Amino acid sequence: MKIKHNIISLTVTALLLSSCGKKETQIEKNEEKTEKTEGGHKEAPQTIASLTEDQIKSVGISLGPIEMKELTSTIKANGLLRVPNNNKATITSLYGGVIKTLNVQVGSIVKKGQVIATIANPEFIRLQEEYLTTNSRITYAEQEYRRQRELFDNDAGAKKNLQSSDAELKTLRTKKASLLRQLQMMGISPGKVNNSNMRSGLVITAPISGTVSSISAQIGSYVDVSSPVAEIIDNNSIHLDLQVFEKDLPKMRVGQIVHFKLTNNPETEYDAMVYSVGSSFENESKTVSVHGTVTGNKAGLIDGMNITGIVSLDKNTTPAVPNEAIVEADGKYYVFIRTDKKPEEHEEEEGGDDHKNEKGEPVQHQKTLNFEKLEVIKGTSDMGYTAITPVKGIPADARIVVKGAFFINAKLSNSGGHEH
Repeated sequence: MKIKHNIISLTVTALLLSSCGKKETQIEKNEEKTEKTEGGHKEAPQTIASLTEDQIKSVGISLGPIEMKELTSTIKANGLLRVPNNNKATITSLYGGVIKTLNVQVGSIVKKGQVIATIANPEFIRLQEEYLTTNSRITYAEQEYRRQRELFDNDAGAKKNLQSSDAELKTLRTKKASLLRQLQMMGISPGKVNNSNMRSGLVITAPISGTVSSISAQIGSYVDVSSPVAEIIDNNSIHLDLQVFEKDLPKMRVGQIVHFKLTNNPETEYDAMVYSVGSSFENESKTVSVHGTVTGNKAGLIDGMNITGIVSLDKNTTPAVPNEAIVEADGKYYVFIRTDKKPEEHEEEEGGDDHKNEKGEPVQHQKTLNFEKLEVIKGTSDMGYTAITPVKGIPADARIVVKGAFFINAKLSNSGGHEH
């Protein structure tokens, strides 16, 4: 009995030792796996992302080739909207007077010759009186001249009397011409001036067509030649002044198209055409003014507005992809191409048989597609495409992710460089 008891004790001890050995071996293996996993996170970032067909379908990822596109290179410049001085006007009165009526307000659209205001001054009546008096004196002077001429021709009058009457007539005619011109400048028709039709008020008219930008006078105020009544500006003649830096000046020429937006309204785009390139620097800014005529829609454009313009230069044929095919990360730009390369996997995934559902049944893996992240340098953007220059070569037949690249990049970043 004693021998049998010893045999049982030895058997139990052997089983315990074997179990401990297996546990130690399993712990060592787990530690090795942990070290490998930790070491993997210290490696270079993963550049290959793997997506299932369901993910590709749900996100709407689509592929396409790198296309050869004729893109227009551009220059970006800031500037201002300006109206030429010959399309601006200050409304003044040629004669002093008190404002009696004011027919416009700020923002009113006026035509050339339209009455802006009326002024009154007793001096206007005196001027008309003098014109009528001069007319009467001319009639008498003409009669006197004819009489002296007859006497002189018949040797009955002195030559000096004829000369005196002739001088008097010429003086009166000169004065009449002067008064006539003054009345016309005042807006009074000389032919309609008579003793019963003398005007005490004058009209002030618009010298150009445009929009009233400011009004300086009011009813009852006194104005003279140096006192502006209002200002008119013709925004239909607006143009843009772009400030182009010296390095870009050789690329500028007359006839180039400029697309520009207002600084305070970047949603609307306007067009202009370069008609003049400056030949001197503006102050100390080391920029040269480039002038362009605004074409097409001019609604909402006002003198003095700040703008940002894009000048279209020559067109070049270059490899390009849609704008949304390019993603930005860490200050660099990337595209994704379809690849047969596979991402690095965890050790437990290489084991193979542990992918089971809750019931313990094997899970069937979906087909996946792999995409490689490649760095590129951006070039000109135009018409929804951007020129690219790969940092490393891209195969000529490569399929680029043209839609959904942002999702792939996010998935690659969120996975910390590993596909789970």
